[in-house]
Amino acid sequence: MKDDRFSAAFAHVRAWVFDLDNTLYSPAVRLFDQIEVKMTAYVMRTAGVDHAEAEHLRKAYWARYGTTLAGLMEHHEIDPQDYLHDVHDISFDALTPDPHLAELIETLPGRKIVYTNGSAPYAAQVLKARGLEAAFDAIYGVEHAAYAPKPRAEAFERVFARDGIDPAAAAMFEDDPRNLAAPHAMGMRTVHVAPDAAPARHIHHHTDDLPGFLRLLR
Repeated sequence: MKDDRFSAAFAHVRAWVFDLDNTLYSPAVRLFDQIEVKMTAYVMRTAGVDHAEAEHLRKAYWARYGTTLAGLMEHHEIDPQDYLHDVHDISFDALTPDPHLAELIETLPGRKIVYTNGSAPYAAQVLKARGLEAAFDAIYGVEHAAYAPKPRAEAFERVFARDGIDPAAAAMFEDDPRNLAAPHAMGMRTVHVAPDAAPARHIHHHTDDLPGFLRLLR
């Protein structure tokens, strides 16, 4: 059911930007667990460390640089394409189609894109498994930001310039609260999609139910 409070807050929006992992599917699916295993193995091979140290580096790089990939590029000069191909070689069997979510996204007024710190080919596989591929006009991965990851402002600037998005007429849906700071500063409407709220000045809305939230905008 439409909620006029939310409709008014999003009345100006003509570009809808969605993160991928744990945003367009529930974190309860735990798809990213497979990727984390692959990441740790990649760090072990690249850095020549044991499993425990690789786990530490994976998490430390993510916290410091925004992605494990960015940390590996900074400290180990890896080929990002090789890394992305390796860590995204997983099973998508845990994902199920969501035609209701697809319909809700398709009917949003304006342009709809996916922007992920993963790769665009990986994102395409996730969208296909979720039955969401027809709902979006474009997919952008970290490669489209010259491998600069969210939350860096320049990453958003590169992707939005590439797509022609005016941040003042756009909204961002994202599970990682730190990745909403730059969009907020650029003038976007920000929505934190996660089981638990993370109150912050750069977050306008929080929801643990993306379809339910989008129904309020209809």
